[in-house]
Amino acid sequence: MSFGLLFDTFTANLLPILLTSAGGFLIGKFLAVDSRTVGRLSFYLFMPVLVFNMLVGNRLPLAEVAETMGIAAIVIVFIGLVTFLLGAILQLERHLLIAVIVTTMFGNAGNYGLPLVTFAFGKDAAAYASLYFVTSTILFNTIGVFIASLGHLNVRQALTGLLKLPMIYGVVLALLLNIWHISLPLPIERTVTQIAGGAIPLMLVLLGIELARVNWSHNLKALGLGSAMRLVIGPLLAFGLTALFGTGQIARQAIITEASMPVAVSNTVLASEYKLDSSFVTALVFVSTLLSPLTLTPLLVLLGKMP
Repeated sequence: MSFGLLFDTFTANLLPILLTSAGGFLIGKFLAVDSRTVGRLSFYLFMPVLVFNMLVGNRLPLAEVAETMGIAAIVIVFIGLVTFLLGAILQLERHLLIAVIVTTMFGNAGNYGLPLVTFAFGKDAAAYASLYFVTSTILFNTIGVFIASLGHLNVRQALTGLLKLPMIYGVVLALLLNIWHISLPLPIERTVTQIAGGAIPLMLVLLGIELARVNWSHNLKALGLGSAMRLVIGPLLAFGLTALFGTGQIARQAIITEASMPVAVSNTVLASEYKLDSSFVTALVFVSTLLSPLTLTPLLVLLGKMP
């Protein structure tokens, strides 16, 4: 694995994503932008519409859809369980433990993973990556919200809060449209496509804005645990599961790449909404994103050579 190959892989696939986020970083540094408002726009409008659009437009065989989403769910839940056990061993306080579990479970599968998979492996792989992202988003808006809310709400209040999320209704509607083979009216289809097209750029810019305002956390144990779970354990688990299931090459490339993403910027929105340790969450987003090119670049080269 030569330095030239690593450099070419980085500049062709990772650098465009980082440059877009850098634009958001500069905006966050020099302009008075309310990142919480931008985050809520993404959380309540752009992300649900993007997932709805992906589900409605997906034409992969049902067996491959189920396999991809199943592996994604196993990866996400397993990372959460291992993080919980390790966090308990490290004796993290409850509010910090909840924050580290949620943030390590959900990587940047959308605004980082989708463009990266598209650049590196093409549109066919992006179809599988979108399924991983949909699975991650569904779990983020159900299990993730539930875990986050347990820091301040009881179980009944947390479960009731799930019914207020537009993502749930978007997923159900998309599935019903696919089952009944109903096409969207042209004005609605164009509206959905237009909003969905802006979701990923918005999230990349939001990532930069959030990184510009990071409040450093001094809990190095939690930062190290979160970064290791996302950048090392995630891909190793995905390698093992895709080998176990005999997943095809293109799907395998997409799944492993998505499982290797740094912490999702949407976790900062969740931290703000449910009063988690925001300084820790933003610091973990920053650290894992900063370290991600070091792990993702050789990973992309390795995946590109897979038979």
